[in-house]
Amino acid sequence: MPKITPFLWFSDNLDEAMTFYVSVFPDSTIVSTQQSGGRLFSATVQLAGQKYMALNGGPGHPFTDAISLFIDCVDQAEVDAYWAKLLADGGKPMRCGWLVDRFGISWQVIPRRLGELLGDPDAARAQRAMAAMMTMVKIDVAELERAADG
Repeated sequence: MPKITPFLWFSDNLDEAMTFYVSVFPDSTIVSTQQSGGRLFSATVQLAGQKYMALNGGPGHPFTDAISLFIDCVDQAEVDAYWAKLLADGGKPMRCGWLVDRFGISWQVIPRRLGELLGDPDAARAQRAMAAMMTMVKIDVAELERAADG
């Protein structure tokens, strides 16, 4: 196990959340679960190769967007797929490629091309890409490229 593993506190829907996340991300599995009093108490899950620990801790500690999970998307098709899956059944789109899923976890669904454009050696080109991104909800790679090109 790595030294640092993200630990997520769910109110009382850990079963549903872990099953959902494993269905969304390839290379994912529920590694282990622990029961207490006949109900799921905690679990270790691997999502796209990253391990997470999670607890059915009860209400009182909701997730906030002060911490988010970043998805490195290779292209627009991957952005579109994760965007749709994570918004399903009650998620909420935010600005600049962020969304909150139905369990309250904040995600950044970001194409690699965004980083390339924002890091362009031509500062004016990078600034145009940044200005375009700031107007978006879901990131649109083609629109970013059009904006960067002026």
